[in-house]
Amino acid sequence: MFPHKNIELPMTNVDEHEKEKFNSKAVDWWDKNGPLRTLHDINPCRLEYIKRYLELKGASACDIGCGGGILSSELARQGSHVTAIDAAPKLIEVAELYASEHNLDIEYKVDLSSNLVKTHSNNFDLVTCMELIEHVPEPSALVEDCARLLAPGGVLIVSTLNRNLISYALGVLAAEYVLRLIPKGTHEYTKFLKPSELAKLARETRLKTLDISGMYYNPFTRHASIGVPPVINYVASFQKPFLDA
Repeated sequence: MFPHKNIELPMTNVDEHEKEKFNSKAVDWWDKNGPLRTLHDINPCRLEYIKRYLELKGASACDIGCGGGILSSELARQGSHVTAIDAAPKLIEVAELYASEHNLDIEYKVDLSSNLVKTHSNNFDLVTCMELIEHVPEPSALVEDCARLLAPGGVLIVSTLNRNLISYALGVLAAEYVLRLIPKGTHEYTKFLKPSELAKLARETRLKTLDISGMYYNPFTRHASIGVPPVINYVASFQKPFLDA
């Protein structure tokens, strides 16, 4: 059941420390009340945001940095044809096991976006990249890969954290060390991207910005909502032009 243990990927836009950090969390991935509970709590909110911009039934979707498959699973339940990749083999094993147990048809791969574009350029109606861009050495290369994977008219959805003093205080210190919403050491503040920086990266790949909205999460009610200013967590949508200009 675990065919991915010995797969080694080329060292292209992947931080080995980050990969192993998430590999170590595989056993807890589907514990909805465990150390990764926040990912489960915000997933319905993320899904509703995606549905604003795309009809998911019948759509071809690619979830980059899929982890243990929380979002990938919901996209499949909505009727999308899902390809999902992650650099951490143990997370792909967990994702495949969950999909098998719940009869979800998802193509999981231990892979990087830079490899996937070689065979899947202009292929997907939807590309999602959730809580990943702040963990890679070259964010610009990741955005470029996402743009190349999109079919004309396709939509890219990215979620990440803003870089400012408030996000450091609440998104790192409070979330990791005080409230323990996520495991300690999950984030490095210096890798956070401001919304303007993410929009610039998208613009450089000729993607059109559709929206950038903040995401608010209440750790006491465990409810997330979108629509506030992008002070800490935010989600953004971009579209690939239908025709080359």
